[in-house]
Amino acid sequence: MAEISPQEFRHIVARIEAEVGKYIVGQQEVVRHVITALLAGGHVLLEGVPGLGKTMLVRALGRVLDLRFARIQFTPDLMPADIVGTDILEETEEGRREFRFQPGPVFTHLLLADEINRATPKTQSALLEAMQERTVTVANRSYPLDPPFMVLATQNPIEMEGTYPLPEAQLDRFLFKINVTLPSTAELVEILNRTTGEAEPELNVVANGAQVLAMAAVVRQVPAASAVADYAARLILATHPTSDSAPEIVRRFVRYGSSPRGAQALILGGKVTALLEGRYNVALADLRAVAPAALRHRILLNFEAQAEGISPDQVVAQVVRSVPEK
Repeated sequence: MAEISPQEFRHIVARIEAEVGKYIVGQQEVVRHVITALLAGGHVLLEGVPGLGKTMLVRALGRVLDLRFARIQFTPDLMPADIVGTDILEETEEGRREFRFQPGPVFTHLLLADEINRATPKTQSALLEAMQERTVTVANRSYPLDPPFMVLATQNPIEMEGTYPLPEAQLDRFLFKINVTLPSTAELVEILNRTTGEAEPELNVVANGAQVLAMAAVVRQVPAASAVADYAARLILATHPTSDSAPEIVRRFVRYGSSPRGAQALILGGKVTALLEGRYNVALADLRAVAPAALRHRILLNFEAQAEGISPDQVVAQVVRSVPEK
């Protein structure tokens, strides 16, 4: 695997964003966070109402990076075997019958779990091992997934009809949760111009799987000073209502705060952000830049918060403001 310099890292990411931008109008922050999560070796949960281009974004990324792409449409009748695969009974040339593993769509590079919260919790949980261990176990046999492997799940807002809340253990395995918002008037006009004519934008391949893995290796090499790790730890502890450092909004409205995976997401996201800013060290500002995406799905609010209309983003913003840098 050829090594990639920090300068080349930034250049490749800029080209990826430019190519994806041919297909996706606006949503620069969403695209940046998805690429950040990919290079950090994590998974992404995209939340937004239907029709905002979430599926198009994942398809475009697969084409630009020349990665295998699979899509699973999650429905209430979807079964775990429809995701991971199953053993099928076959007759061999010698006339004997034996089981052969038939891989499911999870055996890919980019897995689009479309409308993941329309499936039952049992089916949603079929992705847990694949997301954490990068393996799939069927009938007591484990099968490795080829790297790079990334789950990009889309979900409709939880208040929409026919949705099941994702289990907390599943949510925690997503490095980032990204909110996809409505386009502006100018962006909507550009979307109409691009999608209602004859021509479709042509996307060029910018990188491949080996280069993505090399870039991910560069991310892991970026140093994070002890003060940065300490700041990340204090941010996480401040999301817990029982912590002495928790601000008032956390004590009043939060049931459970972030797990240690939240701190890992802050550091890894901060390393990618530092590289994209032209630095080879993580600054506290890099952690603050990714804090909403890294923590919003890891904070469980209580009923009072729901009654008062308090959002996880408001809690994260207050935590970031309240935790001192030193």
